[in-house]
This record gives sequence, C-alpha cells and structure tokens, in this order.
Amino acid sequence: MAKNKIKHLEELKTFSNVFQLRKDLKGKWNEVFKNSNPVTLELACGKGEYSLALAKKFPSGNFIGIDIKGARIWRGAKSALEEKISNVIFLRTYIDHIEEYFAEGEVEEIWITFPDPYHASGKARKRLTSTLFLPRYKKILKQGGIVHLKTDDLLLYEFTIETLQAVNANILFHTNDLYASALQYEILEVKLFMKRNILHWGK
Repeated sequence: MAKNKIKHLEELKTFSNVFQLRKDLKGKWNEVFKNSNPVTLELACGKGEYSLALAKKFPSGNFIGIDIKGARIWRGAKSALEEKISNVIFLRTYIDHIEEYFAEGEVEEIWITFPDPYHASGKARKRLTSTLFLPRYKKILKQGGIVHLKTDDLLLYEFTIETLQAVNANILFHTNDLYASALQYEILEVKLFMKRNILHWGK
C-alpha cells in the first residue's frame, strides 16, 4: 500500500490537470481552463467523485477539486484524464489557506461533500463550516455565490445551521432527509451514500 502511495504521488507530478501549491494562479483560474465559465470548488474532495460528477453534468462550468492528500487526488485526476474530462482540475493545498489561491469574487459556488465532522472535544473549529472558514469562503465567492454542504453526519449538519444563524448567513435551503422528498437541485441526484443531510447558503 505504501509503495502504491509513493508511486501515485510521483505520478501526480506529471498530470496536466493537477496543480500543487500554485498560489501564482490566484485570479487566473479561467486562464487555466481557457474560458470564462464560472468556477466551482469542491473542498476536501478526496478521490474527486463529486468533482467529476459535477463536471460531467455541467459541461459549461469549470470545477476544481481541492484536497491536501495527493494519493486521493490521484484517483480523480487520473479518471478525468482517462475519460478526457477537460472542465475539471485538482488543486493540492490546505483549505485554511484557500484565500491565498483564489481572488476576491473569483468563485461561483463551493461544495463541501462529506467532510470530517471532527467529533473530538476541542476540534469544532477544524470543521469546514466553522467560523474559522466561513470568512474565507465569503471573500472568494462572487456576489450571489452559494456554498453547499452535503453530509451524512447529523452533528455537523446541526452545528452548521447553528453557526450560520449566529452569523446571520442567508440559508437558502436545508433538509436532514434529502431523498425523502423532491430534490431541489438536479445535482443532488448524485448519490455517494445512502442518506444525506443537505444545506445551502449564499453570499
């Protein structure tokens, strides 16, 4: 397993759709995609399943999967190359530095899909929907931009609602039983687990 991980990390350096710690591209992501289509991020993308699904479903958009774990990004990036999906790329970096990689108003939407809920005592600030991260998202989102949270963890779902209400965020839609009723957004048809909690809020 360790040998495969090392191999994947080395191979990652050769992928044309992977950018590692590229702060020089701040404000220039449309140049990378060679078009002016809106940019959507998936944070903590893991193996990139959702980034790939978004890119396939919305060919007129640009999608960037972000994660620090290169061995995971390798899977999504390799699949995109094999399937010739040109509107998705991957950025390897820490999410708490995200404003160093994207200019103000450069991003149309952000997806947070099944992040670590950090249940351990004292870890709440590490949650991707904590007040540590919300100002960073607000800074890089365009006016009217949206953040989507999709999680199978009820604690994180409820924590996020409480956090957003505390900062007077504009909650657009939320449910803790997503597939029990009609879906509000077409992309929510992409199912990675059995049950979901979903929450959307906007700038």
